Amino acid sequence: MTYEGVLTKMQTEFSNPIQYYLVFENSFLSLNQLLDKSLEINFVGYQCLNCVKKKKIFRQGFCYDCFMSSASAGDWIMKPELSTAHLDIEDRDLEYEKRVQLQPHIVYLALSSEVKVGVTRQTQVPTRWIDQGAVQALPIVEVPNRYLAGITEVALKNHYADKTNWQKMLKNDVPEVDLLKEKASLKYLIPKEVQEFYYSEKNNLYELHYPVLQYPNKVNSLNLDKLPNFSGKLTGIKGQYLMFEDGTVFNVRTFEGYVVKISI
Repeated sequence: MTYEGVLTKMQTEFSNPIQYYLVFENSFLSLNQLLDKSLEINFVGYQCLNCVKKKKIFRQGFCYDCFMSSASAGDWIMKPELSTAHLDIEDRDLEYEKRVQLQPHIVYLALSSEVKVGVTRQTQVPTRWIDQGAVQALPIVEVPNRYLAGITEVALKNHYADKTNWQKMLKNDVPEVDLLKEKASLKYLIPKEVQEFYYSEKNNLYELHYPVLQYPNKVNSLNLDKLPNFSGKLTGIKGQYLMFEDGTVFNVRTFEGYVVKISI
C-alpha cells in the first residue's frame, strides 16, 4: 500500500506503549502496526504548513517568508522568557500571542538523555514529553503565563540541560536519576515571583514507554534533501523519530512541510 501527503509531527496517544500515527489529509498510518515491517519513504516536494504554497521549507515546516512573518514562529516560541503578551506588547500578532502565552504553563524536569528542564503549555502534557523521547517527566511549577515559565527555565538552565542529546535518547543511553529528589532540591533556585507556584506536595511522576523492538548502537540521521529515497525495516519509534534496523533514524518533525510517498 502507498500513502502520500505532507509530513507533520506524529500524533500520539499516551498508553503503554505510546501509540503513534502519521496523519495526512485523506489518510493516516498507525505506525505501531508497522513495526518489523519494511517501509519505503520517497521525497516528492514541499508544501509550507502556513501558506500551503509549494515553496522550499526553511524551518519548522514554514517557507522562509512565513517563518519570518508568522506569529506562530516568533522568537518567544523557543525562548519563552521573551514573551510579552502579559504586558499587552505585540511581537507579531497580539491576539494570537495572548491566546497562546496567557494560559497555564508547566515547567518540568524530564529524563531523556540526561535531566533537562523545559516549558510546555498545560494542555500539552504529556505530549511534549513524548515528543522529546523522555522516559520520565515531573512537573515543578504551574504558572499562569508563558513569561513566568520562561524566566523559571532560564534560572534552572544554570543547573540543568535544556536540550536533549538525541543520539543518547535514541540509543536509550539514559542514566538512573531520582527526579523527585531533584525537584526537592531546586525550590529556592526558581525566581521569587514564581515561588508561590511551586508544587510542594504534588508529585505527578510520569513514566513513558515507547514501541521499540531494538535500540541502535549507532545512529545515522536520514536527510531527505540528500537522500530522497530510502527503504528499511522499522524497529522502533521514540520521540519524533522513526528507527530502522540498519541504524538509520528519521526525525519526522525536522521534515514537516515535506511531501512524501510512503510505501509498505
